[in-house]
Amino acid sequence: MDAKSFIDNYKTVVTTRYFCFEGRAGRAEFWQFVLVNFIISAVLGLIPKAGLILQNIYALAVLLPGLGVTARRLHDRGKSGWFQLLHLIPLIGSLIILFMLIPEGEAEDNMYGPAVK
Repeated sequence: MDAKSFIDNYKTVVTTRYFCFEGRAGRAEFWQFVLVNFIISAVLGLIPKAGLILQNIYALAVLLPGLGVTARRLHDRGKSGWFQLLHLIPLIGSLIILFMLIPEGEAEDNMYGPAVK
């Protein structure tokens, strides 16, 4: 994978699929989005004085795309996007979600749509 595919995937998730909670997202789409978000947040954190403010503004800007791509990733695993509410349980909820997001998605079509290649 090259940097261009990461950026293209990120732009697609943030612009085209900004408020999309339907369908499925494969591991590559989800984890590339997470990696680019992490890098952008880290770079914003390096800016003296305004870094924290910029990180918070950025986090708000990508909140809906993040929720959308996570819901679609859960759909790929055959789970409901509502499982994201487990994040509200301190520590253990986020770990449960993480373990749900790591494995490959279902190879066949499921109730959320066709299999992701």
